[in-house]
Amino acid sequence: MTDDEYERDILSNVKEHGWFCSSVFDPKGKSPSFSYSVGFTQTLQAPEFIVFGLDTKLMHAMLWQVFRALKAGRVPADMQRWAGLLEGHECILRAVHPTNVVRDYLNSAMWFWGDPDERGPLQAFQIFWPAVGGNLFPWDSSCPQVVRDSQPALYLPNTALH
Repeated sequence: MTDDEYERDILSNVKEHGWFCSSVFDPKGKSPSFSYSVGFTQTLQAPEFIVFGLDTKLMHAMLWQVFRALKAGRVPADMQRWAGLLEGHECILRAVHPTNVVRDYLNSAMWFWGDPDERGPLQAFQIFWPAVGGNLFPWDSSCPQVVRDSQPALYLPNTALH
């Protein structure tokens, strides 16, 4: 698929469904897979969303749930708990720091959004899921390392850029 075909696919999906799910995975398995929304900004006048470290079908389903909640009027906020994204668990939203709104994570959403000098910066939220069997998130000291490694902290400033 060429870049032009991929972009046409995005535009078609946003027109038909209200958004597009972009999924990224490392075939070598060194980096966690992730999925993010493209088009929430247009269809819902809401930020885009990104989630890491789970099966791509599950992440796609989670983003659909977010789309439905936003469409029903839910307003996202930093550190907000969301039920209904993962069965039996609450997730927590974190606002993505502007230094992490980068092509490595949100390439298609940034393309869709357009020039930030004209439109302002793209806003995004990251969905964090807890460690199994508990209510521990990556920022909790007792959270298992595997859960931390699966979910990069995009809410923190990207110091590599400074």
